[in-house]
Amino acid sequence: MNEDKSAGKRSGPPPIVYILVLLIGAGALWNGRNQLLGLLGSPPSLPGLPQGLPSLPGQNPQASAFPPPTAVPAGTAISIDGSTSMVLINEALKAGFMAAFPGTEVSTAAVGTDNGIQALLGGSVTLAAISRPLSQEEQARGLRAVPVADDRIALVVGIDNPFRRGLSRSQAVQIFRGEIINWATLGGANQAIRVLNRPSVSGTHSAFRALVLEGQPFGSGPTITTMERDATTPMLRLLGTDGIGYATFAQVADQQTVRVVPIDGSTPEAQDYPFKRPLLYAYREPAGPAVQAFLGYALSPQGTAAIAAGVKGP
Repeated sequence: MNEDKSAGKRSGPPPIVYILVLLIGAGALWNGRNQLLGLLGSPPSLPGLPQGLPSLPGQNPQASAFPPPTAVPAGTAISIDGSTSMVLINEALKAGFMAAFPGTEVSTAAVGTDNGIQALLGGSVTLAAISRPLSQEEQARGLRAVPVADDRIALVVGIDNPFRRGLSRSQAVQIFRGEIINWATLGGANQAIRVLNRPSVSGTHSAFRALVLEGQPFGSGPTITTMERDATTPMLRLLGTDGIGYATFAQVADQQTVRVVPIDGSTPEAQDYPFKRPLLYAYREPAGPAVQAFLGYALSPQGTAAIAAGVKGP
């Protein structure tokens, strides 16, 4: 029987040809991919998170720069002056810090944000409690600020004011711009609106202008009275039946003589309340040991708890 000598032989091109074809095809695909990317541009990168946003308590990204102190030398003295909006926070942290570190001394005052910053620049205080961000000029002079809490600015009227409705954001702007001057325009009694404004040294004044008026100036007509001193209690006493003013919510939340006015249907307790701002401590750079210790405590879980308890009250 004749053997078929072709049996067992590989037909078609040798294997090296297939390998070459695969390599050439892969190269063509890679070149095509690069050409496509060249036409489309590089893949878009995700934008960075915005800086300077108020942080939730206990999640302040600057806490790592000021770690909680484990010990503070007796005799360490810290002085704080500035925003009236931070009186409760100052007192809560003062009590907690001095209890945690016996022999230390914390003194506090409240003469307004701008005055506190000037005292800090002049070297007469350790920290300025401020209720607005530092300006570029203040930062250029070596000041830095750390947010320690969030705050809401509340619009308030006297408890006996017959106006029982809320306001829209645009109506609030018109009132404080002096464009709406009678409660009847808003559905209230036919009487003039008496606007009580805080002085310009107040951080709450600056924050209100930025948040509510969107940078526009306050009105200056006969319906608007600017307080001589940045103090909340005297302003609340002057509201009567026709006045309207504004203050940090923590200072008016439990007041029995005033009523908070809803804005666009929201009160300051609501998550969607529009008039929010950070409260901060400003210091001179570089931060000394006393500043590092106090800010480390303020940003720690213990400090956060002290703030929450102090603002809420007994």
